[in-house]
Amino acid sequence: MTEKLKGTTTVGIVCKDGVILAADRRASLGNMVLSENVTKVFQIDEHLALAGAGSVGDILSLVRFLRAEAKLYRAKVGREMSVKALATLTSNVLHGSRFMPYFGWFLIAGHTGKPGLYSVDMAGGVTEDRFTAAGSGMEFAFSILENEFKEGMALEEGVKLALNAIKAATRRDVFTGGGVTLVTITEEGYREWSEEEIKSLLE
Repeated sequence: MTEKLKGTTTVGIVCKDGVILAADRRASLGNMVLSENVTKVFQIDEHLALAGAGSVGDILSLVRFLRAEAKLYRAKVGREMSVKALATLTSNVLHGSRFMPYFGWFLIAGHTGKPGLYSVDMAGGVTEDRFTAAGSGMEFAFSILENEFKEGMALEEGVKLALNAIKAATRRDVFTGGGVTLVTITEEGYREWSEEEIKSLLE
């Protein structure tokens, strides 16, 4: 099989009381839809998460590595890794493997003292963001985010904005679709929203 499972839209938003990651659930192979129920947002630690756009296998491999490193960090240091530290670790891993790269674009988010969001490309380039999107439908998501994002917005507002951005990508990008995974990370920790909660917000 020469083509990789790919195609997605991921969104990240920083709010005054937390950070949001959202992604569609479609996996495609070329022009064929293989699944409408793929997870693209992953918990790394109690207050840390990653969203990946790209090759499913590469994303899962990196997630396993980062989870192991987060546990080792806790054991050695006695506290959870910061969002910036996780982004730096991800950057180092991707830069070190740039000649045999992980085919993905990653959003690192969390709340360790304050909400944080970083975008990391496959060569290890890191950008700290207040809002961002990645994947095949990112242009459509950005059109919504650019117009509607506000500094210091409440988490509830950010959740609706993230869902609207994913919805816009679903309408216009053939590789984006299926359901939506929605995660919020606050001082209390990681929370994945149920399908019923998401459906009620989209209606």
